[in-house]
Amino acid sequence: MNIFITGASGFIGGSIAAGLARDGHHVRGLTRKTENAAELKRHGIEAVIGSLDDRELLIAEAKWADAVINAADSDHRGAVEALIDGLAGSGKPLLHTSGSSIVGDASGGEAGAAQIYHEDALPEPTADKAPRVAIDTLVLDAAKRGVRAAVLCNTLIYGNGVIAGSASVQLPRLVRQAQKSGVVRHVGSGSNIWSNVHIDDVVDAYRLALAKAPAGTFYFVESGEASFREMSVAIAEALKLDGPQAWPIDAAKAEWGYEMASYGLGSNSRVRGERLRTQLGWQPERTSVNDWIRTEMLSAA
Repeated sequence: MNIFITGASGFIGGSIAAGLARDGHHVRGLTRKTENAAELKRHGIEAVIGSLDDRELLIAEAKWADAVINAADSDHRGAVEALIDGLAGSGKPLLHTSGSSIVGDASGGEAGAAQIYHEDALPEPTADKAPRVAIDTLVLDAAKRGVRAAVLCNTLIYGNGVIAGSASVQLPRLVRQAQKSGVVRHVGSGSNIWSNVHIDDVVDAYRLALAKAPAGTFYFVESGEASFREMSVAIAEALKLDGPQAWPIDAAKAEWGYEMASYGLGSNSRVRGERLRTQLGWQPERTSVNDWIRTEMLSAA
């Protein structure tokens, strides 16, 4: 199969692209920098130099491909529109990557209601997350234009990416702050909980969705959950540092910015991904982020 994937030099996109290339697919991956081409080639990925703003390039690649995966930016509407336009009427699959911060409550690191969300009962998005949810809806509605489109909404992803220099979003920020300051910190009390999933299981989820996902389907991708205090305790043990310590939300915003502090690290995002399991037969193999932090995080890095 000919597959075009955006974000091919990143943590999620690169891991998916390399996995599909190992499966024997012809994978072309979008990357902004020519210097990334050699690393992609090392993993069997043919580099396409460009950006998400290159509308005509995206349309051309979508027309060439038998399947398209958008793993570069959940918030770039123009890129999604171009990919849908390129695939319209083809019946080909389009997998779009979203993130479960869309149900985040920006609790300031507190447990709050810690509500659990299911795929068939999503809440109305907050104003902060409405644009991302609108893009998810745009993808799902592409089914009406003859595209086998699906949204994979990932939770906190841990593990190590295939592409050199790539890293996940949330845990590395906690680790870097700890290494810089000598103290592990979390937002507020750290009682906020996120669902999570290992990157290898994410790759398997995309494999299955590529082959079997019905048009217009939304999936949560999760295999467990943990509070940020629990993860911070594990980080402190792994790094042999003091902590964890509570950090007021304003201090966290100064370190990580509003979006990351409020949603990525300071919210509850508890979801259940039944559809991957029941509909596609997904069976995740890793279920404990804290075990990974304690036993694998440093050795792999």
